[in-house]
Amino acid sequence: MDHLTAELDRQVARLLQLDYPGFLGADRDGFLALLKPLRELVPGLVGSDDDAGSRPFVVVISVAPERIEDLMARVSLGGKAGFVKLFPKTTADFRPIVAVPAAAAYLLTAVDTGSETLNVTPREAFQRIAAEGRSPLTIAEGVAVVTQFPDVLRTANSFSLLGSRCQDKRVPAIWATSRGQPRLGWCWEGNPHSWLGSASCRDRLGGRQS
Repeated sequence: MDHLTAELDRQVARLLQLDYPGFLGADRDGFLALLKPLRELVPGLVGSDDDAGSRPFVVVISVAPERIEDLMARVSLGGKAGFVKLFPKTTADFRPIVAVPAAAAYLLTAVDTGSETLNVTPREAFQRIAAEGRSPLTIAEGVAVVTQFPDVLRTANSFSLLGSRCQDKRVPAIWATSRGQPRLGWCWEGNPHSWLGSASCRDRLGGRQS
């Protein structure tokens, strides 16, 4: 078994541990059937970085924006559960502005939490990401990243999710609070933060783009 297949198995096991089948109203076998097409994609992944700020791929489970809060609660960092605080907005107010696969599950490839865009405004970071031929992550994708790699908030950096917007200047982001809890909140698109980068991926694989 190569390391990429082993990593897929690890991520799937994590989702099972967090009862994603129950969340989706499926049994274990039904859930694994949803993920089976991803297994065929993994051997074709090449040239994906795998360091503290980048991962070769992350499994994303497609959910409606209003259900993100339930998934964020499954994120755990040092035994502390994640939470959402987007007031005066809610997760339902933020919608993807990038094309995502119309599939129950898909892969993000070469995921980077944006250490090179620390202290760069989200507005400028969006332009840099596009110029590099990459794509900013959505809220659902950011939650998928910290579900599988929660320590990235400690070992790399917190990150904005420029692929989801709510028709104003708010940009969603995930960071660890002073108490060590993973939080999904928002920052202004024109404000730089020394601790906040902008996450991106090389590609999305699985299903068709919508």
